[in-house]
Amino acid sequence: MRLTPEKELQSDRAKEDKKDKDVPSFVRSPRSFFIELIKIVLIAVAVIIPIRYFLFQPFYVRGASMEPNFHDNEYLIIDEISYRFNDPQRGEVVVIKDPKSQSEFLIKRIIGLPEEKVEIKNGQVIIYNDQFTEGVVLFEEYLPEGLQTNGGDEFQLSQDQYYVLGDNRPVSLDSRNFGALEGDNIVGRAWLRVWPFNQFQQFSSPEYNYNLSSP
Repeated sequence: MRLTPEKELQSDRAKEDKKDKDVPSFVRSPRSFFIELIKIVLIAVAVIIPIRYFLFQPFYVRGASMEPNFHDNEYLIIDEISYRFNDPQRGEVVVIKDPKSQSEFLIKRIIGLPEEKVEIKNGQVIIYNDQFTEGVVLFEEYLPEGLQTNGGDEFQLSQDQYYVLGDNRPVSLDSRNFGALEGDNIVGRAWLRVWPFNQFQQFSSPEYNYNLSSP
C-alpha cells in the first residue's frame, strides 16, 4: 500500500518521536544532563559516606610496632560495625585512639579482656580469669619464635577495659605504657589488607593453645 505525502509526513514524525523517546533525557538537553549528574552524585554520597564513616574505614599502618605481621605503609580496611553487635575478642588486631592524645591512632592486638588480670612475667603473658583462676600462659603463634614480652606489669582490668600489645614487643607503645584501654577507644578491627596487592589478606581471630604449665 502506498502512503499519501501527508501520511508519509505523519509516519516520519512518528518515527522521529519514537527515536527521541529512545534517547536518554540527559542527551536531549544540557539541563537534563546536569540534573541526572546531580542525582548520581547525591546517590553516591548517600551510599559512600555512611560506609566510609560508620561501617568501614581505610587506615595506613605507621611505624614498626606490629611487625612482622603488619608493616609500615600497608593499607588496611577497618571494620567499624562488628563491635556494635559483638565484643572484641582476644587476639584481634584493632585500631585504637591513642589514650594519651586522642588525636592519633594506633594499631594493636587485644590480649586481655574485661575483668581479667594480665601479668607479664619472665617474658611471658599470663592471663587470670574465671576459667584459669591460677593463671595460664598465653602461647602466641603469630609472634616470632623466641620473642619475649618484656616488662613486669600486672593489671586488673575492670568492666569494658582491655589490655593491648603490639606484636613487635621490644619497641611497641601499648598497655605497658599507657595502661588499660577503655572500650570507647577502640575504633574497629583490622578486616582486610588491600595494599600491597601481593599481601592481600582477610584477617580472623587466632586460636590459642593455652599453656597449662605453671606460670
